[in-house]
Amino acid sequence: LKKKALVVLFIFGALFFSLSLFVDSAAAFELELNSGIAQQDEECLACHSQPGMQVTLDSGEPLYLTVDPEVYANSVHGEQGITCAQCHPAMVEFPHPEITAENRREFTLQTYEVCQTCHEDVSMRFTNDAHQQALTREENQNLEAAVCTDCHGAHDVVAPDEPPSRIPQTCQRCHSEIYTLYKDSVHGEALLGEGNTDVPSCVDCHNAHNVQGPVNTAFRLWSPQICARCHANEELMAEYGINPDVFETYLSDFHGTTVEMFQSVAPGQETNKAVCIDCHGVHDIKRADDPQSAVQTDRLLITCQKCHPEATPNFPASWLGHYHPSPEHYPIVYFTDLFYKIFIPGVLGGMAIFVASDIFRRIRRR
Repeated sequence: LKKKALVVLFIFGALFFSLSLFVDSAAAFELELNSGIAQQDEECLACHSQPGMQVTLDSGEPLYLTVDPEVYANSVHGEQGITCAQCHPAMVEFPHPEITAENRREFTLQTYEVCQTCHEDVSMRFTNDAHQQALTREENQNLEAAVCTDCHGAHDVVAPDEPPSRIPQTCQRCHSEIYTLYKDSVHGEALLGEGNTDVPSCVDCHNAHNVQGPVNTAFRLWSPQICARCHANEELMAEYGINPDVFETYLSDFHGTTVEMFQSVAPGQETNKAVCIDCHGVHDIKRADDPQSAVQTDRLLITCQKCHPEATPNFPASWLGHYHPSPEHYPIVYFTDLFYKIFIPGVLGGMAIFVASDIFRRIRRR
């Protein structure tokens, strides 16, 4: 019995010793790996952390090569331990290969594709993006169209919503005129002026990696659904005292009914019926009671005349806005509708009773 106990103790001791060796080896390997990564980056930063480091390209433009270690450490890539070599695999050897780009833009276009090594799913969506199509089309190619690093940066990449107000400011670099309109709109004033993240920024309407151009028919026809994400949200609209029925009333209106019918029968088929942005504007949307709003009472006729050039001053009165008729809104329509809801069933019901009683009387007389 004692021999058996000794054997069992020996086996457990051997297992414990082997396990401790494995754990120590794994820890040592991880430490060695991390040390190797840290050492590799330190070798890069020995040169690239020096202020004012740059080379001059054939175009005469300077290509800045200085990297701030603290800025990179606080970026999303730095926090996840992404090394210099993972994004710059061609620059591992020293001396580095000669830079072949003639200008800074060409250098950017040569290097941004490394992003798809990790972000393959985003890269797949980006192929249908308006920026990518402008960059790769044969006619009217636009080499200034945005790529990954134009929007996200290179060594200072942060989460896209930190803070959300950075998004319009990023888009501003290329779309400055649109930014000016957005900044003064009801959405822009809330986001940029008040820091209110309940309002949409550029990517909420246009998406981030599958941006559709303004002349894209499918995007225009889908735009009411985009507006509905916020304006059909009863809880969100109640917080700001905004009518949550705008989308529902649009769909029941002749404009919305036609657009929805086209989408059901022939998806993508262009229609001349108005969608939200045709009346309210796109980047310059104002409050409905703002004197500059396209749907403000005094300006509504001008807006209607875009599609109805012969519209008279009383033309807008035929539209009920985005309200269901009620005692507060359009009481005449509401009570007329209520009257007929009672009157018509009453007349038909009375006639049905009259006919039924007449038939019953005739049967009894037989």
